[in-house]
Amino acid sequence: METPDPYQVAVFKDLMIPMRDGVRLAADIYRPARGGEVLPGPFPALLVRTSYDKQAEWLIDEVADCFTPRGYVLVLQDLRGRHRSEGTGQYFHTVNQTAGTDGFDTVEWMAAQSWSNGRVGAMGSSHLGLVQTHMALYRPPHLRAIWPDVIPTNSYAHQVRWGGAMQLHMFGALFLHAYDAQEIRDDPAARQSVLRGMEQMGHWVRQTPFQPGGTPLAAVPNLEKTLMNYYRRGAYDEFWRLESNDFEQHFQRHADIPGTYSGGWYDPFAIAVTRYYAAMARQNRTPQRLVMGPWTHGGMRAGHSFAGDVDFGSEAAWGRDRYNRERLSWFEGWLKDPPAPPDPGPPVRLFRMGGGSGRKTDEGRLSHGGEWRCENEWPPARTRYRPWYLRSGGGLSPSPPPPGEAPAGFTFDPSRPVPTIAGAMTSIFELAPLGELAQSPWSGFIPARARMRSLVIEGAADQKEQPGLFACRSPFPRLSERGDVLVFQTPPLEEDVELTGHITARLWVSSTAPDTDFTVKLLDVYPPNPDYPEGYDLNLADGILRARYRNGFEKEESMRPGEVHAIEIVLPPTSNCFKAGHRIRVDVSSSNFPRFDVNPNTGEPMGRHTRTQVARNTVYLDAGRPSHLVLPFIPRRRSR
Repeated sequence: METPDPYQVAVFKDLMIPMRDGVRLAADIYRPARGGEVLPGPFPALLVRTSYDKQAEWLIDEVADCFTPRGYVLVLQDLRGRHRSEGTGQYFHTVNQTAGTDGFDTVEWMAAQSWSNGRVGAMGSSHLGLVQTHMALYRPPHLRAIWPDVIPTNSYAHQVRWGGAMQLHMFGALFLHAYDAQEIRDDPAARQSVLRGMEQMGHWVRQTPFQPGGTPLAAVPNLEKTLMNYYRRGAYDEFWRLESNDFEQHFQRHADIPGTYSGGWYDPFAIAVTRYYAAMARQNRTPQRLVMGPWTHGGMRAGHSFAGDVDFGSEAAWGRDRYNRERLSWFEGWLKDPPAPPDPGPPVRLFRMGGGSGRKTDEGRLSHGGEWRCENEWPPARTRYRPWYLRSGGGLSPSPPPPGEAPAGFTFDPSRPVPTIAGAMTSIFELAPLGELAQSPWSGFIPARARMRSLVIEGAADQKEQPGLFACRSPFPRLSERGDVLVFQTPPLEEDVELTGHITARLWVSSTAPDTDFTVKLLDVYPPNPDYPEGYDLNLADGILRARYRNGFEKEESMRPGEVHAIEIVLPPTSNCFKAGHRIRVDVSSSNFPRFDVNPNTGEPMGRHTRTQVARNTVYLDAGRPSHLVLPFIPRRRSR
């Protein structure tokens, strides 16, 4: 960052902070100093609670080296049951019932220290942001501001599952928390088993149904228990109702404190971040802010202007320095003594994607472009939600269908699912074998995170099967050419069209199977150009519904062969300009693997199937059963 560092930093490692039940959590405390002497303060304080090791170099670089030199005491704390904290065996990935009270006790401990001015802020991304929200439900009196980034708020709805299907990125995430688990810290064989599993993730995600003792996660019993809960509990039951799994049902308890919520359109938790902001903006009197960029789960902090194979221009890139400047400005308004004047700007900043040239950048990515825009609310008040109908013959139109319009059908074979080319995912990864990275005596010291490579493209890419991509097969067709994908698209647009907001699909369907899935994907289809002779099918958002939950997620109901059912599929929000000459496209199918687990179509108990069967699935398109998407149109500004 450009501003000079006014303070030196003194570090106090592994202070054990007692929680209300006697368990002590380890914290490293970074305090301002000058001339080699620790300054007494008082200073504002910032808290970061992490499951990924408070002494990780990336975390120290991202926060400690920025905030303490600018007059903040920074507390980095290992969560209960992680790394140097006590509580071995009490860690269950994100399903930790004491995370809220542990955060409360830590904030109040910080505020009572002689170096504190009594104002505490909290920040962090992903799991580090999730624990902020849990803590805020307990309203610590001295918690004055938060900035949670890329976080889920409802594990059933949009972290672990979606529409009743399991999002397999959480299978991968459990391995990240298993390989450095306290339970196997002194067990080299168990650690090696988990690491080998991470190297063979492509194999393990295919080994459904997952069985207790049947994956390398068995080495860490508490995390294997979490896996089986994630995988087998398809209905929204008492497990998913746990406070640690569903913050949304407790939002009325959330502290009324200033909050900034940031995320990306290609982050798996875009729907959570935008809903979180909207809920806090409705109920709180204090200022609330939303930032949504064209980013993947880690793209904003990494400084990327791209998501996968698609570039959005230099304005899309933030990076650690920009992120920290924004956070410093935010916290100075609420924690400093006296506080800095709050930012009077609009509460919502969105990156509207699209409008680029469509040619290849120098780095070989599609130039999709986009621009930042300020709004007064989310979704924008001027958004107009309109039904666009799936039409026989593959059309997509604002005009309702006539009576007698023919249905569209396809055969879904679970043994050959539609592959996930790209999408809003994280932790669909495997570790590159050490031999591929280094041939030296030091190769064993390469950390696991440095060896991670994604099985699929995180973000956006042309929807075409490719050699080397997971679950793709020869002859590597475009997804639109597959017989198990129904394609509905507009004619080439005569003028630019912008969609910004939430997306819902309402379909009338039937199946020959007692249970099956229906998937929906929204795409921006580019016309051919010299760089892309076949055009480019750019994925924007996708969703799924497991049909047994069509009448509510708290109960399961089998389908009868040929019986028609109305279903609703929720897609994540987006913001995109479809340029004139492009097409708006909707794909309907029954699989999207490994983004979601594959439905065996048998209707057997969730996660305990013994076989698979082929299903013939049908989507109805007539006037009485007008399958359609409700799309968020932004009215075009007309020149006077």
